[in-house]
Amino acid sequence: MVLKRLMIAVFLAGALALNAAAGEVVVRIGPPHPVHENRGRAPGRDYVWINGYHRWDGNSYVWTSGRWEQPPRRHAHWEAHRWVHRHDGWVLVEGRWR
Repeated sequence: MVLKRLMIAVFLAGALALNAAAGEVVVRIGPPHPVHENRGRAPGRDYVWINGYHRWDGNSYVWTSGRWEQPPRRHAHWEAHRWVHRHDGWVLVEGRWR
């Protein structure tokens, strides 16, 4: 039983490494629901709230807390991190300024 689990773990790690080399990590387990966070007050009037998100650490989902951030330029808007379902699993699309 232990050997079987070890073999599965090695296989999954290899599959993740191959996908990471291709530029994305495919996770077979869907992400949990987002965590509700208290934003608090913005540190200034030009700050934008960047929502937290679940990231994959190779073994499980880990919550990355949201934060206040100043846009890099005038009229920039934030596109949030999001998990996209593909035929073979879930892929994280990183958030970015547009």
